[in-house]
Amino acid sequence: MRLQAVCIGRPEKLPGKSYKTGINKAPVGAAVLDRLGLVGDAVCNAKHHGGEDQAILLEGSLTLDWWAQELGRPLEPGTFGENLVIEGLDNQDVAVGDRFSIGDVVLEATCPRSPCNTFAVKMADPKFVKTYFRGERPGIYCRVIAAGTLATGEPVTHEPYSGDRVMIPEMLAAVGKRLSDAEKSRFLAAPIGSRWKATFGG
Repeated sequence: MRLQAVCIGRPEKLPGKSYKTGINKAPVGAAVLDRLGLVGDAVCNAKHHGGEDQAILLEGSLTLDWWAQELGRPLEPGTFGENLVIEGLDNQDVAVGDRFSIGDVVLEATCPRSPCNTFAVKMADPKFVKTYFRGERPGIYCRVIAAGTLATGEPVTHEPYSGDRVMIPEMLAAVGKRLSDAEKSRFLAAPIGSRWKATFGG
């Protein structure tokens, strides 16, 4: 695996919207990463985005290839608002607690990307939230274990979580469903993002 793209966004208004968003991201050759994400990357809605547990939004190239086929058009890096694209990675293979080492940088998967209306507007499709849920291949939010500089082309090592593996798509699929106490406990035992703990009663 290697780092295929590093993307950052600046505050912009989407068509028909009054608020600014950082979802429009474009590739850069390299960027500095601190505990809150890529330096210079815009986070406009701190209630739902950003923070230490959602510092980086990561996509696998195999997942983006699947979406490109589903949507019938190529997806340039940053189309989904992601910060990083990892070549050879399928989002469906990632669990909470999995780690990605890129040079001196270490990232840890915390939770799935939950689609919102802003994402639908970005994709120019009012039904895209439902489409994204049905795809069962959500983007992966990560916390920063070790900061540093990221550059396109660097090799990436994927280290699976050693505990009970709660898969990223599994978490998104659980939203809105009635879960047993055992299921809730299993989710909460994994190193999930803080915003998601309330979702499972934590």
